Amino acid sequence: MKMSQPWSEFRVGVLGLGRSGRAATRLLAQAGASVYASDIADTPQLRAQAEGLRGPQVDVELGRHDSGQLERCDLLVVSPGIPPSADVLQAPAVRSRPMISELELAFRFLSAPVIAITGTNGKTTTTAWTGAMLAHGGARVGVGGNIGRALSELAADREAGHEWVVAEVSSFQLALIERFKPAIGVFLNLCPDHLDWHVDIEDYFAAKARLFDNADSDSRWVLNGEDEGVRRLAAGRPGKARYFRVSSELEPGEEGAFLNPDGVLVTRRHGEEVELVNRRELKLLGAHNVANALATVIVATFVGVPVPAIRDSLRGFEPLPHRLQPLVERGGVLWINDSKATNVASTRMALRSLDRPVVLLLGGRPKGETFASLLPDMTGRVRAVVAFGEAAPQIGAELGGKVQLAREDGPFEEVVRRARELARPGDAVLLAPACASFDMFRDYEERGERFAELANREVT
Repeated sequence: MKMSQPWSEFRVGVLGLGRSGRAATRLLAQAGASVYASDIADTPQLRAQAEGLRGPQVDVELGRHDSGQLERCDLLVVSPGIPPSADVLQAPAVRSRPMISELELAFRFLSAPVIAITGTNGKTTTTAWTGAMLAHGGARVGVGGNIGRALSELAADREAGHEWVVAEVSSFQLALIERFKPAIGVFLNLCPDHLDWHVDIEDYFAAKARLFDNADSDSRWVLNGEDEGVRRLAAGRPGKARYFRVSSELEPGEEGAFLNPDGVLVTRRHGEEVELVNRRELKLLGAHNVANALATVIVATFVGVPVPAIRDSLRGFEPLPHRLQPLVERGGVLWINDSKATNVASTRMALRSLDRPVVLLLGGRPKGETFASLLPDMTGRVRAVVAFGEAAPQIGAELGGKVQLAREDGPFEEVVRRARELARPGDAVLLAPACASFDMFRDYEERGERFAELANREVT
């Protein structure tokens, strides 16, 4: 399809009617396109949402994706919840249709430059922190993507007058881009993840690497200088790169931000170093959140946020829900909600962030990773592991006999109760499950909210 033509000349299929799919449907209808929107689910809530989408230009179908309808579309917008292996995408006539992600669609409508934040872990915190820091510096900022509002919703908001759009960008979204080109791209880290969606680890890394596909000399990059995978994917890409480092200072000639031996966050630009705040002043736990802070600082320096506003934002930013979030401490036991730790790497970072013995809640729907790789970080840190959910048998097989292990096959209430029985004064009970939540919960947020409710019940 030739995008020089008006949208009114096109019929577009939207597959999946989650938050991003509904926003894409509204944006396309606003632009004058004819839309066929469908979802394999059919629930009362989805029916109500579908009624709000239907109109002269929009057909909505629930309970299936009609291949015949999709074959007649000029373009398909595919939800991140639909993997390439999904049955609907296997029909030859459907596979022949051009496919893009909602990220790519929204980008074609956005007038503000995009700051795209990706990586395996830390995206949501860094996206929210970046938006808050830029806003504190006086910029009109829209924040969206996987966090908050869908990008298509921001693109449809013509009255907002955004000067910047900060977007959390996943591998699912990057896999189906064509022209997407961030003004500033942030690559936080790279670890195996989403092997239940991608064909293999190489496919996952290749999707992440698409962040750089449309780079040119105007592109600006914020890169983890201590992550060889990130450096390898970014090597030789056009544009200007700045680096962040937590465990070491910047190399000679590098610009960016680092943590100095005194524990102070420092920026370096044009050979000049500016001290910001001590890491003890941050409200977020863990070295990984120091890395997130440094990445955010570099974005702010690219944009031109004044140093006093950067310092204020570093000191004032609060932990986000479900991300190494302290909940309550009573009887000497601290309860911590890290439900967003849905892969092994994020659980590893959570363990490294704590300076007290841990009772670890580990389990859910596994994502193709091995839990045995956590053993080096469990040694000397983990008092006991409570294994639960679909992953419990695998956890038992891989960790049994190597750590104190309690397998709980009952409801989540019993999982939390068992953790409380195992905890001693001075311990932390940590929900960092290294798994998806879909075996027991709608999403990681529902899992974290239930844990918070039960944690408060356990300590009262």
